[in-house]
Amino acid sequence: MKKVLIVDDSRTILMILKDVLKDHTNIEPYFCDSYEKTKEILKEHDGEFHAALLDLNLPDAQDGEIVDLVAQHKIPSVVLTGTFDKKLIESMEKKEVVDIILKNNKTSIKFAINTIERILKNYDTTVLIVDDTKLYRYLVSKSLKKINLNVLEAKDGQEALDILKKHEDISLVITDYDMPKLDGLELTLKIREKFKKDQLGIIALSGIESKDIVSKFLKFGANDFIHKPFTYDEIATRVNSNLELLELFKKIKKLGNTDYLTSAYNRRYFFESGHAIFLKAKRKKTPLVVATLDIDKFKTINDVHGHDVGDVALKEIKVVLDKNLRDSDLMARFGGEEFCILLEDINLDDTEVLFERIRQSFEDNIIEIGELMVSYTVSVGICFGTDSSLQNMIKVSDNALYEAKENGRNRVVIHT
Repeated sequence: MKKVLIVDDSRTILMILKDVLKDHTNIEPYFCDSYEKTKEILKEHDGEFHAALLDLNLPDAQDGEIVDLVAQHKIPSVVLTGTFDKKLIESMEKKEVVDIILKNNKTSIKFAINTIERILKNYDTTVLIVDDTKLYRYLVSKSLKKINLNVLEAKDGQEALDILKKHEDISLVITDYDMPKLDGLELTLKIREKFKKDQLGIIALSGIESKDIVSKFLKFGANDFIHKPFTYDEIATRVNSNLELLELFKKIKKLGNTDYLTSAYNRRYFFESGHAIFLKAKRKKTPLVVATLDIDKFKTINDVHGHDVGDVALKEIKVVLDKNLRDSDLMARFGGEEFCILLEDINLDDTEVLFERIRQSFEDNIIEIGELMVSYTVSVGICFGTDSSLQNMIKVSDNALYEAKENGRNRVVIHT
């Protein structure tokens, strides 16, 4: 959670802000209604704020002094104002303000909060600028750092490819067209050989007016195009829009790959990713672990306590498994109360120890739902080794699970 300073003397605006912020769980707001109170808060929490939302005119600072005060603490700010004119915009741009928003209704307040949220996300977002002209690299970099993005620079397409190999966290590439060694079009083609449009964004820059260049960039896989010269507002808006679009792609992809109730991966994703892991293990001739885990007497939980409690019990499976599994382990809900787990780089002894610990974790776990205390055990069937297919290994683990159930439940059975 990131701290955001909010300064406004209007009770109505503050009430709207508090209402809007209820849906933004990543923001910890600090509210002030005057210049003097803001000074106290900044002194108390110096260096802790990630962004600020500022009313331009306060009773004890009517000429925008609040902007200068917050700027001294190097906090990126969004300004709210009741008036909007050219002189105001120019003066605010000189003060490195991220955006100026007219506070005339609830929609504009929501937009201001969304802008703040974008600033917060940008702290963890990296953009690569590719241009052989030092001046344009500086201008783009300055604009992007103003909206709190992490910036890397390359002077040509070849250097950009080298940087992309070293930095896998790059979300967006902004490339010039005319460059030595490897121009922007060639760079776009090379990037698209490895990254899809929903994985890594590309914005092309060029001072050439030809429409043919624009269409070529878009055909070769660029997400957007900006003509030189550009304004700060244009490049900041385009970059933020493209980053938001990439996040939307990720959300849609995540929704397609995860189970709606537990947030574990779904069956389809398990087979897609698991197949690649299985083929790698076959090539290396290394063993795999496929485990099928199932709640014992789950129907009783639903019958006695209701399906709402049953849903909580299912969600708890992922919580317990996340505490015991590695980040690299693949775990998915297969349906009902059944989960499937795929592990690599683990021997038989460690497999026995791990799943016995998981079984014990469930036995010891108590779920508190209001005044109700719910507990349950699980049975686990495991296939250790390799088989002709991942599907066959799942069948073996299912047979082991059936054996665990038949022999009294709350136990782990391994078939090799």
